[in-house]
Amino acid sequence: MTTLEETREDDLLWLELNDPSRANALSPQLIARLTDVYGRDLRAEGVRAVLLTAAGKHFSAGADLDHLRTLGTAGPESNLADSRALKALFEAVLRQPALTVAAVQGACVAGGCGLATAHDFVVAEDDARFMYSEVRIGFVAALVATFLPLRLKGADVREILLNPEFLSAARALELGLVNRVVATGRARGESKALAEQILERASSESIARTKALLLDVVGRPLDEALEIAAEANARARDTDDCRHGIATFLETKAPPKWR
Repeated sequence: MTTLEETREDDLLWLELNDPSRANALSPQLIARLTDVYGRDLRAEGVRAVLLTAAGKHFSAGADLDHLRTLGTAGPESNLADSRALKALFEAVLRQPALTVAAVQGACVAGGCGLATAHDFVVAEDDARFMYSEVRIGFVAALVATFLPLRLKGADVREILLNPEFLSAARALELGLVNRVVATGRARGESKALAEQILERASSESIARTKALLLDVVGRPLDEALEIAAEANARARDTDDCRHGIATFLETKAPPKWR
């Protein structure tokens, strides 16, 4: 049995965290496997969307605390190397050109919460609970602090990182931490339906370019951000998808069906 199951369904790639006896804790092995998958050029493989699910009652309990305990006496170099491995995972998820959707049930905690919310969309079951618990154990949610502002306003980022309490799925939806809340047992099906709806309406080339742009302009001065955006706009006009979209609309008065 592997801690990460990978299943291809047409242009969808299903990934399942599969270590339910340990609440799908993010062991070094699981982090490396996830980084390898998300770091691939999945669109070149024909994948247009990645759907992350989890076996068992809970999505993920976060970091493997037994592993972190061994690093307590490992020295700064080993700790930095371990932290950079987690950095590589989050960066791979954030920069994956294909659409990404996380389907969450049960507890979604600390690094597991970071993994889910690094996806483009999070579909949560109504019994899901979210918490960045790092300060409870004297730790710092340092890496997630870099991309949470893409989802939340500053006051809410500070609230959830400094006040470690579980957020209900409904509260997470209010804040913007998740995108959809569905009935218990429905997250996988709703995640697939959401991905298929988007892929029908939107060019995967445009999705990939928009995702990259959102990461590239965040935090930059306005003039610099606008110049990056202008260049991205110009490059997009020279793509096959843009030419096809414009030609189809002029011909039929309707956008293409992309999937």
